[in-house]
Formats: sequence, C-alpha cells, structure tokens
Amino acid sequence: MSVCPVSPKLSPTGPIPGSPTTSDPLHGSFRSSRNRAHAEDAERRAQSLFADLELARLLSVPRVHTREVPRARDIFVNRNLRMTSVELIGFDMDYTLAIYHMRRLEQLAYDMTLAKLVSERGYPTVIGQLQYDHHFVIRGLAVDKTNGNLLKMDRFGYVGRAWHGLRPLEREVWKNLYRNQRVQLKNPQFAWIDTLFALPEAWLFAGIIELLESLGQRVDYGKLYDDIRDAIDTVHRDNSLKREVRKELGRYIFQDPELGPALHKLRSGGKRLFLLTNSAWDYTDAVMRYLLDGQLAEYPSWRNYFDYIVTLAAKPAFFSEQRPFLELETAGPGEEARVVGEATHLERGKVYQGGNLQQFERQTGYAGESVLYVGDHIYGDILKSKKSSLWRTCMIVQEIEDEITYTDGQRERIEKLSEVELARERLDDAVAHHKGVLNALDRRIDRGELTAEELARLEEERRGTKVELDKLRWALREATEIADTLELEVEEGFNPYWGLLFKEGHENSRFGEQVERYACLYTSRVSNFLHDSPMQYYRSPRELMPHEMAGSWSAKLSLVGSEGPPKGERER
Repeated sequence: MSVCPVSPKLSPTGPIPGSPTTSDPLHGSFRSSRNRAHAEDAERRAQSLFADLELARLLSVPRVHTREVPRARDIFVNRNLRMTSVELIGFDMDYTLAIYHMRRLEQLAYDMTLAKLVSERGYPTVIGQLQYDHHFVIRGLAVDKTNGNLLKMDRFGYVGRAWHGLRPLEREVWKNLYRNQRVQLKNPQFAWIDTLFALPEAWLFAGIIELLESLGQRVDYGKLYDDIRDAIDTVHRDNSLKREVRKELGRYIFQDPELGPALHKLRSGGKRLFLLTNSAWDYTDAVMRYLLDGQLAEYPSWRNYFDYIVTLAAKPAFFSEQRPFLELETAGPGEEARVVGEATHLERGKVYQGGNLQQFERQTGYAGESVLYVGDHIYGDILKSKKSSLWRTCMIVQEIEDEITYTDGQRERIEKLSEVELARERLDDAVAHHKGVLNALDRRIDRGELTAEELARLEEERRGTKVELDKLRWALREATEIADTLELEVEEGFNPYWGLLFKEGHENSRFGEQVERYACLYTSRVSNFLHDSPMQYYRSPRELMPHEMAGSWSAKLSLVGSEGPPKGERER
C-alpha cells in the first residue's frame, strides 16, 4: 500500500516551497528558455547600441518643442495607435466638427421642450416658471426613473452622489436605495445622460419634481421622464430645434479657424476623410458651410475635404443593422435633398443617407483598424462602433479643457491634499501597528507568571504605547477631516452639485471609466490634430497592477501600453 507523502509545513518567514531557488518549483519552470542564445546575443547587441557615441550624441540633443497650445488641448491615449496604420478617418458632425455654444443651445432646447410639455402633454402651466440652471447638470449622470433621483457613480457602479429634485438625497434614503446594490444601467429603471444634448432633460426631470412636490402634488417619476424624453426627441425629430439654430448659426455654433487646417493636414498626410452624421442633409450642409467654406483656398467647398458623406446615419443602428445606402440629389444651399435610389457603390463627390457598417467597409475598401472614427457620443459613436467593429476610436470631450484648466489652477491645494492623504495613510498604518503592540502587551500581562519587575516594566510600556496610540488616533481624525474638506473644496469648486466630470471620490467616475474603456484616444476638439503629425504614434502608459506598483520588476518590462483590444471590447 502506497503512502501519500505529507507536504512540509509553511515557514513563517520563508517562501512557499517550490520557489525559483529550489530544484522543483511549483509555479513556472524557471529553466533555461528556448531562446536563451538569442537573448544573450540581444544583450550583447544592447551593449553595443548603448556604446555608440554618435547615437548617444544624437539622442542627447534636446528636442525643440514647437507646440505652443495649452496642455488641455492635448490628445490623450488609452490604447496605442499608429497613425501610419490609419488610412480613413471619419467624423461625426454635431459636438464633434461643430462645437455648440452649450449655454445658448441648452436654453433653446429647454424652452422648446417645456412648451411642448405644457401644450401637448397636459402639464400645469406653473412649470413654465422654472428657470433653467446650466450648472446643475453634467454629462455622466444616471436617472432613477423609479425613485425620481439623479445619480453620479464611480467606475464600480457605486453611487457617490444622489439628488432628489434640486436637493441632495437624505443620507439614510440614499443608503437604503443604493448602498448595498450596484446600479446596472441596462436595467430599464435607469437612464444614462451620456450626451450634451441630454443635459436639459436631466434638469427638467429634477426641476419639475422639485416644483410639483413642493406644491404637494404626487409625481409619477417614470411617466415624467418618458414625457420629457419624448418631447425632446420630438423637438429634434421634427427639426424645430435645428430650424431655430439655422436662423442664427453664429449664435449657436463656434467657428474654429484651426478646423480646416487640421483636416487639410490629415489629408496631406495621405488620409482619406469621411463624414458620418445623424443630421439630415439640409442641416448638415448649412452647418458645414458655416464651419469650413472659405477657410482654405484649396477647398472652395466644405465637401472637398471629404471622400464620403453620409447623412441620416441613424447611429448607433448604423453599426448593428442593415439599412441600405440611399443616394441623394442635392439642391441649393438650405434646400432638402431628393432620394435618387439605393446606392450600389459609394463615390467621392456624392452624398448618401442611411447605410450600414458592413456595406460601408465593403464599398470603400477600408475596414477594421485602418479606420479611425471621431465622435462625441459615448454610446452612439464610440461604444457601439467599438463593439460592432474593429474601428479605432477618438472621443471628443470638450469639457476636458475646463476640467484640466481648473485643476491646474488648484495645483497648490491639490498638492497639499496629496500630502495630507499620504500622511493619513502612514497614520492609519501606525495606528494599526500600535493597536497590535497594545494587544500583545495586554495578552502578556493577562497571562500572568510575571515577576513584579517584569509586570511594572510591561505596565509602563503599555501606558506609553496607549499615549502614542491616542496621539496617532487624534492625528488620523484630524488628517481625515482636513483631506475630506480639501477634496470637497476642489471638487465642488468645479461643480457644486456633482464635482469633477472624470472623478467620483477617489475613483474614476462611470463616465470617465467608459471613456477609458472604449475610446482609443480622447481630446477636446478635432482641431487638436493640427498640432500633431499625421504619422504620429500615440502611446499610452502601460497600466500597472498593484504588485508592480509596489516594486515588482515585471513593471519594467514595458513602460507603454499596447495596440491590442481595449478594455470592454470583448464584453459583448
């Protein structure tokens, strides 16, 4: 009968048996690799490379930085992207090529939606007294249609801030509703405010609840949100909002003098460009003429910048459904186009509407990672295109300019906050250590069997440790209060209701996490590409795991990220 060997006991100080220093490791083989000879040759070549004096001289010459734009205008990288591999670049129009004057457009959408709620949905005229507060809402909030709340979450789905109407939710109510559950935005109970177009609907939801409940009226939160959503959709669908914008394009849309040169630079670098927008032709033509006509002599019409133009694309359906491309016959400026028929192929100089991803790739000859798409909508432009294709993505987040500029101005306060946070970490560890020492002393004293001299010495050591522990506990409470106060001041200085767009507490916000997951690049405006080479290699820092940040040498294997699939791409 065979006897099963007994595993050795673990040492309190040594590694698990079978470490790399033993002859029979448990994890990994730690033997000579099959490429050992090649590796030794590579090390010799590295020595020769670093010993090359001419090369060292070339690398030591400081580069002259000609870029003079603020850091807030940088292009930020989540996933390495070689522009040399990109052959076709597509752009959304609204909030991407066309940057709107948010305050004016929000007010216009708010006024028109409010009027529809009263005239077509039967809401009391008293809601017409509500005054829109531009500061109350930001992108990245969630609407709880069951409980009538607005929420801001961190990247784990944990609710950090909650408002009912225009008041912060009572803490006990907040804890009962959200403390022990993670908000799942796929649940129809919640709606995601992920576009700048949606900001007025979030404020209307909160403002109407605040007003009607203050008058003692009961509010059906789900019906209220659906009515607001439908009214805003109608304002966009019947083109009444865009008709007003077209009357005064200069009032509602900024002109960016660097937009034309940026597109020209991309074309000069060998890239082809296309426009893919949900707007109809007449509005698209009016806006694009306002933005680009006359900027550069080489492009007498805005249409000369683009190889393919697709309107009424119905994103995100463009990426998942099989709607046909329809060729349009365009009329004069401001006039609607006429559908000629279904397009069998896509040509430069013609205009199309509808369409789908598969047919677009097949008829243009460009697919996968050779295509970069630039848009502002985390779902319709970025997430859906990333999940439906291998297109590379760039998200336009115009708010980042304000957030970076603001936090740069808070540098001294943030540095002090960081200093206090590190002190709090050390104090927390010191408190834990002193509690452990105190517990050990208590156990020795309680066991007895001590001489009078030993007991006196331990009692004296215990009193000293207790005094130190009390001091440390006081300092920890003080540091915690200071840190919380400074953090609140920094966050509420940006927005008194919701804090920073990309942060929630110590974590990235849900919005920031989605930008990180699905956008290869993100930046504040399309014209930021003007300041980089069309052949730029955009590199992201490699994300380190905690054991690597603690000093593991695997952190040194590579300092930059990869061009592999980004986070979330395989979550289908």
